[in-house]
Amino acid sequence: MLKEITISNYALIDYLKVDLSKGFTSITGETGAGKSILLGGLSLALGKRAEPNFVKDKTKKCFVDLLFSIKNLDLKNLFSSLDLDYDSLTTIRREIIPSGKSRAFINDTPVNLEILQKLSFELIDIHSQFQNHFIIKEEYQIDILDLLAKNQNLIEKYTLNFSYFKEVKNKIDKLESSRFNMNQEKDYNTHLLNEIKTIDLSDSLDSMEQTLNKLSNSEEINTTFNQISNILQNEENGINIKLNEVRASLKKITNISNEYKRIFDRIESVIIELDDIIRDVRDENDIIEFNPEMKEILNEKLEKIYSLFRKHEINKLDDLMLIKEKLEKKVSETENLDVTIDDEKKKLVEIELTLNELSKKIRQNRKNVIPLLKSQMEKLLKEMGMINTFFKIELHDSDIFLKKGKDKLEFNFSANKGAPLGPMSKTASGGELSRIMLALKSILSNYKNLPTIIFDEIDTGVSGEIANSIGRIMKNMAMNMQVISITHLPQVAAKANNHLKVFKTIKNEKTSTELKNLNFKERVSEIAEMLSGDESAVSAYDLAKELLN
Repeated sequence: MLKEITISNYALIDYLKVDLSKGFTSITGETGAGKSILLGGLSLALGKRAEPNFVKDKTKKCFVDLLFSIKNLDLKNLFSSLDLDYDSLTTIRREIIPSGKSRAFINDTPVNLEILQKLSFELIDIHSQFQNHFIIKEEYQIDILDLLAKNQNLIEKYTLNFSYFKEVKNKIDKLESSRFNMNQEKDYNTHLLNEIKTIDLSDSLDSMEQTLNKLSNSEEINTTFNQISNILQNEENGINIKLNEVRASLKKITNISNEYKRIFDRIESVIIELDDIIRDVRDENDIIEFNPEMKEILNEKLEKIYSLFRKHEINKLDDLMLIKEKLEKKVSETENLDVTIDDEKKKLVEIELTLNELSKKIRQNRKNVIPLLKSQMEKLLKEMGMINTFFKIELHDSDIFLKKGKDKLEFNFSANKGAPLGPMSKTASGGELSRIMLALKSILSNYKNLPTIIFDEIDTGVSGEIANSIGRIMKNMAMNMQVISITHLPQVAAKANNHLKVFKTIKNEKTSTELKNLNFKERVSEIAEMLSGDESAVSAYDLAKELLN
């Protein structure tokens, strides 16, 4: 329920604050008094685009505050999903600062317009003749049937499964598309993989290159080692013979001086190291291979590796191993794709069974309430002067799953006896659509806690008893919700529990729009003026009192 509106520095409004009550409130005023300005300020707070030219004094801030009581609207989950603090008394604030920028707040938390509009949609419904296009939409008509049929739980289950159905179906489509592409690539990937698999990559590249180098230079290595052995181990003048002679000479004088003893020890170490070198040279010479066949094999292997390096634009065996793993994965995925697709298709069949079962239950519930909706609509519209109104509401099976079941809805209408039935978009006038929408909202108010609804002159073009009926229907709606009607009809205004008047004043040669909550005497005068244009006319004054009573 909208409890309070505060508007400052907006269009012709200097400052306006009004308290609103539950039930039915009418807002009246002469043409041009500022009813549209009041509605514009309200729309601004609810997320409409901010227009800086609506700011009255460009040097000051313009703002609109709305205070709502929302304890009966079950909005805690919505607040949580929007990351907002829930409060049963919720404030919406919209500002336009002098620079022209606008800001929005919910319970003092800054929000963007998308969040503001999502919450506003659940708090207030501003309805004018220009919004009657909603009623001709099949989706809106289906929602009405579901509300009367109490299909909410079934629709929720259906929606979850339908979402899963689309997800699995999209996955299958992508997999099948991938299979086509992957099958085209499979032969090439297999060829690349086999190229790598033919090579043993267990040895390091450095080790293989050194081995090949040894095999390629085995004769030179053997010759070199033989020369070294001869130099080191020649029986007549080999280095080891000479060093042993030096050691023998030094040994004679080691007891003369410690210095000589250290030189002797160093010669001793050199001899030991030289013996090790001689053994290593002999061992290395013994294992030198003269193997042209192995050399050829290893050379071919390295050439293949270098070729793969160039092909894949890499320079390390580790990278080649990674490429091998990726190719193995791709080939494996291609081979396993058929199994994956079959598994997903089985899932899809199970989901389709669930969706078909839910669709049948949803349809049956809808069929059950169609006669009720038809009779209630025709009854209310007859009260509003549409005496020969006739509806024909039919459900037809769809070949595919739709957003809320498998039903195609045909909502046909005729306003005149003998006139052919047809879609409301073609057979109903603007005034008739307004009354149809009012009837629907009236019916819905008995089944759901609707947000505050504001009717913006939807009663234009009617009078007399029809106006009386429209006022009575709005008053009945207000037993279950807050209803606000901006109206020119005295019959409608008289039915309201509360009456606000919009009027203009001139102060310091400046025009301002103001809003006043009328007492009973003021209401009589206002309604009398609406009836005759002259609040002092006795007959109009008496009729106004009669209407109010």
